[in-house]
Amino acid sequence: MIAIPKSYASAIDPEGVGAHTSAEGREVLTWERFGEANRALAQQVADSGYQPTIILGVARGGLLPAAAIAYSLDVKNVFTMNIEFYTGVDERLEFPVMLPPLLNAVDLAGARVLVADDVADTGATLKLVKDFCAEHVADVRCAVIYEKSRSVVKCEYVWGRTDRWINFPWSTPPPVVPVGRQLRDSILA
Repeated sequence: MIAIPKSYASAIDPEGVGAHTSAEGREVLTWERFGEANRALAQQVADSGYQPTIILGVARGGLLPAAAIAYSLDVKNVFTMNIEFYTGVDERLEFPVMLPPLLNAVDLAGARVLVADDVADTGATLKLVKDFCAEHVADVRCAVIYEKSRSVVKCEYVWGRTDRWINFPWSTPPPVVPVGRQLRDSILA
């Protein structure tokens, strides 16, 4: 077990391991609950009889759920699509944008794809991914940890529903490097 510094743990989960809401009224997902959520999502997929041949993680928030679900379902083909939409807490671009490297549609031909993401908030990102996949695959379904009522995509597999802002354990703490450094460095390279 990894020891988490007390200041870090309280920043992501002020009420202790497993708290559901923070003092700000936000939904809080702890690492422990993340494991439970992904195992339950994988069980939903298995119980439905759906057998995906590819797990497609929506980067960045869907990368960890995609990996966890892929292990639980024993699916070795894990792909990613990098989509930019959110720029801050409840701040987003006008519409989601695919970022390179782009997924080669030929690699998806005829596959049964399970798209994994952390949250279906507006659903715009999942719609973009599902629409892209639908032209090339045999079947596409979505699995998310959280789904919000305003989402334009109703996911087949959902662990929890909330309309609160969600603090995820991987994205709530600030970066360990100056914000924007990676973008600046990639532009200068």
